[in-house]
Amino acid sequence: MEQANEAIEATRTALNQASALAVQYSFSILGALILLILGWVLASFVSRWAFEGISRVRGIDETLARFFTNVLHYALLILVFITVLGQFGVQTASIIAALGAAGLAIGLALQGTLQNIAAGIMLLILRPFRVGEYIATGSVAGTVREIGLFATEFRTADGLYLLAPNSTLWNTPITNYSREKTRKNDLTINIRATDNIDLAVTTLTDIAKADPRVETAPPPKAFIETVTSDKITLTLRYWAKTVEWDDARRDILGRVKTSFDEKDLPIL
Repeated sequence: MEQANEAIEATRTALNQASALAVQYSFSILGALILLILGWVLASFVSRWAFEGISRVRGIDETLARFFTNVLHYALLILVFITVLGQFGVQTASIIAALGAAGLAIGLALQGTLQNIAAGIMLLILRPFRVGEYIATGSVAGTVREIGLFATEFRTADGLYLLAPNSTLWNTPITNYSREKTRKNDLTINIRATDNIDLAVTTLTDIAKADPRVETAPPPKAFIETVTSDKITLTLRYWAKTVEWDDARRDILGRVKTSFDEKDLPIL
């Protein structure tokens, strides 16, 4: 009988302690829930506001703006989570230290990936090339389809898909064939040393002047490049709009062949 009374008393004491703890922590739990909800709403609002502000900055790509706002969003959520843990008496200093150590370990493990991200950010800020432009590096050549934070997509001249890590593009010289409005072309041909040089030079110049795609300033010019005992090398130099440069080059080359054949000036 005495043991039964002791068990009843112990149970009553445990229930009283549990109810006391429930009352004690109910306000902490309620406060934590309120903090989580307010923190989530605030983080979403601040990230949207930051995205709109960054997007207004001239030269900032949408991909880059979203990257910065996502980093800000998750940083605010982590701050809210640490604050909530502090409501329950958790030592947040140790958590921050652990997060820092974890971030350092992840950074070392993903060193190559982080290099691509850093290169992607620099490419999106400095814009050495844009979508639709044709570029060439030491190992990559093609039309830019999409610039991402990790890699850039290309379409090669023969219609193939090419994905290049951003770090390989950032660390090498880039030749952009589409950036400037006009582009020079030097068309070189060889004729016999005994042929009429003046006629050949005049013919080349007239062909270039007759093409509406050739720029008038600077005007096209034909001149002797080299002279040997058996042949003479002539160069036709002209400028054309970049978007029409390749078509103009092919058409002018065809007309040069036709005109020289008509004037008995065989091309060697």
